[in-house]
Amino acid sequence: MDKRKIKIMPNKPKIKVLFLSAEVAPLAKVGGLGDVAGSLPKALAGLGIDIRICLPFYGLIDKRKYPAEKIISRLAVTTGDKDKIIDVYKTNLPGTKIPVYLIEHKFFSSSEIYSGPRLILNGKYTRQPDDLKRFAFFSRAALAVAKKLNFKPDVMHLNDWHTAPVAGFIKTLNQQDNFFAKTKTLLTIHNLANQGINKNNNYLADGILNADLINTVSPTYAKEILTKEYGANLEKILKKRKKDLYGILNGIDTGFFNPATDNLISQKYSFKNLEKKTANKLALQKQLGLPLDKNMALVGLISRLVWQKGLNLITENFSQLNCQFVFLGTGQKEYEQQLLSLSKKFPRQFSALIKFDEKLAHQIYAGADIFLMPSRFEPCGLGQIIAMRYGSVPLVRKTGGLADTVNHKVGFAFKKYSGQELYKTIDKALTVFYKNKKFWRRLQLNGLKQDFSWNKPAHEYLKLYKKLKK
Repeated sequence: MDKRKIKIMPNKPKIKVLFLSAEVAPLAKVGGLGDVAGSLPKALAGLGIDIRICLPFYGLIDKRKYPAEKIISRLAVTTGDKDKIIDVYKTNLPGTKIPVYLIEHKFFSSSEIYSGPRLILNGKYTRQPDDLKRFAFFSRAALAVAKKLNFKPDVMHLNDWHTAPVAGFIKTLNQQDNFFAKTKTLLTIHNLANQGINKNNNYLADGILNADLINTVSPTYAKEILTKEYGANLEKILKKRKKDLYGILNGIDTGFFNPATDNLISQKYSFKNLEKKTANKLALQKQLGLPLDKNMALVGLISRLVWQKGLNLITENFSQLNCQFVFLGTGQKEYEQQLLSLSKKFPRQFSALIKFDEKLAHQIYAGADIFLMPSRFEPCGLGQIIAMRYGSVPLVRKTGGLADTVNHKVGFAFKKYSGQELYKTIDKALTVFYKNKKFWRRLQLNGLKQDFSWNKPAHEYLKLYKKLKK
């Protein structure tokens, strides 16, 4: 036996990450940010990262469904004027052991995540001042919580303008003590148009200037935001940070969005028995009061009904197309009324449901033949990804993440932002649907076989974490 000493290599310490977001599904969600914040950490934990999440303890969080234990009482958080007192509760991201630290303060006692309007008519995002104060405070409080827990993260992963101030706050704190001396910041921009602006500050701009690295949620969007057309008045400072800017395409929770196991749809199916998808269309037509016809193409759209999403392109002319339309979502009144008007004028062809309904959304993904996303801009987009997962063929405008995910092998895309181009592209898709069933089935199967799990994106985030930790 070889008696030479065997040198035992110590295990590498885990990368420690504190993940900050204004939304985390399923605890508190408004849109895609919540979906990402609720699923990406799971994939990162699977790669061996010690990841912990910080979230405001909103009044809307269901305390019975997500029980939380108080772990910190009456912690003082220093702000510009005077200290504010918080309590901190701990729960786990459902189905995982990932800690979620819930920061309780009267700022977050409302039953709404956001207190102000998200979009004004000219298409520029804005917030009420109260939200700016709330999330600046949340950013300070998250740092205070980390310090109180003696959790020194290698990386603070910041998401959108709500937590972007942390990048600057850390630099200020490091002038006072060295607790965060080795902590680096990664700022993920989910939507550049949403900036957090008041008379004196632009929180997202400050975050872009102060973060160690920046990424957006698709490679194409990372390039687009360097231009005047898509830069939302921040293209100049983004160009200064170009060497630190990356694009990582979002994934989805492929366990939740899976037609083979989805209990929210009428008939489960997979790529092996795709013909069963038709039962979902018939069930949806019946539910919505549309004429029952398994051979009629059904076009679905699920979206926030806002300026960004290209809804103004859909007009009465679309009633001439040989298909049915179903719209689901809430948003600006003008778009809600536009879609309701179509459904009242053409009730056998259009159905508009002005509400948020997770179950109905799944039923539309499963029942639709074509899924519509004619966005003016789209940082990533999850709808087209989910649609492919359900064998619905995406029809999109070629921008941002839509350009990265939809090609001629899985769907249809148009470039010029116009109602005429959208109409022509739908008409082209309908021609294929009705006259070339074999090619249509190939599009469906190609979409179903795409890997849109978090596996690849999580590895790309890990690379950025390692880059920061060097």
